Amino acid sequence: MDSEKDLCNAAQILRTSFESSNLHVTRNASSINAHKLDTEDTDVEEAEGKDPAIIAMEVEAQLKYLRKLKFQFVEQNAKDKYVTRIVSDIEDVPLVTDEDNKQLKLRNEGKKEVLKQAKQRLEDVQAKVRSLAPMVEEEYVRVQQSTDKAVELRQKIIDARLALSRLRQLHPHPRLTIQTADQKLADQVVEMQDITDEIETVSKKVQEVKERLKSGALEMESLRAKRAEAEKNVKIARVDEDDSRLVPLYDWFTASLALHRSMQSLENMEMISQNEIRLRYRIDNPRVQGALVTITLIFVPDSRQLAAADVVGLDELGVDPGDVVEAHIQMNNVQGLLSAILSRARAGV
Repeated sequence: MDSEKDLCNAAQILRTSFESSNLHVTRNASSINAHKLDTEDTDVEEAEGKDPAIIAMEVEAQLKYLRKLKFQFVEQNAKDKYVTRIVSDIEDVPLVTDEDNKQLKLRNEGKKEVLKQAKQRLEDVQAKVRSLAPMVEEEYVRVQQSTDKAVELRQKIIDARLALSRLRQLHPHPRLTIQTADQKLADQVVEMQDITDEIETVSKKVQEVKERLKSGALEMESLRAKRAEAEKNVKIARVDEDDSRLVPLYDWFTASLALHRSMQSLENMEMISQNEIRLRYRIDNPRVQGALVTITLIFVPDSRQLAAADVVGLDELGVDPGDVVEAHIQMNNVQGLLSAILSRARAGV
């Protein structure tokens, strides 16, 4: 309270001395502001064309001059106060005792302590700011990334809503619900299981047919060997057509041909010429039932050498013979060629 009272007294004394001084700056402010340069004796182009550096130097010089005036004013004011205190009556001057000095010293020490604590708190705050600055920066970067991600997700949500609106326009009610989709999925699973079981059954049947064909091919090979031996015996014997020994041979050949027809589903066999024979088979596979496949075999004249083979009807079954025909022609394997083509046609591959 005493320090505030002293400050108020000092401010009041400064105001009184300022008002009693012979300064008329405040009184003549309007006249100073209304002052104009005498442009009659001054060159206008010279006044307007001054260098900004020169103007800055002039302003700096004026500021220095004003600072000097202020210092002189403060100094003169202090001297006036000092002289006033000295020449004034001793009774009017307040006495300054040792007790006042001690109290003033104590107040100054208290203020120093408060100032020291304030500085310490300021240093603590600055240290805390320095330690928290990287964390704040990381948090700012994270928040910025989260903001960017939120903007991106918002755009994606808008796009998804637009896509959903388009789908709703393209597919009006009634739409496929989750329950209907689940039921459809369950039905498809059951259907797939049934198809799988059917495929396994067909595969087993195909395997059984392949086994039967294999055994029939072996039997046919043995029959072919017997036929060749019989033809050889016929040529050696040179018997007439009415010979009774040809009847059993004819019956055996007829039975063999009937067996071959039943096993291979041979519909017709036609001799086109002396070196060309045409075989027509009826094929059943998983895709088509009762399809006709015609195989034309062409031999080299007066020999048993297979020259060419033409297969018709595999396109309807969706079967590609590939290189099977050429490979068996090069090997002169007629039986292998027939077996390979018929097995592929029956398997549907």
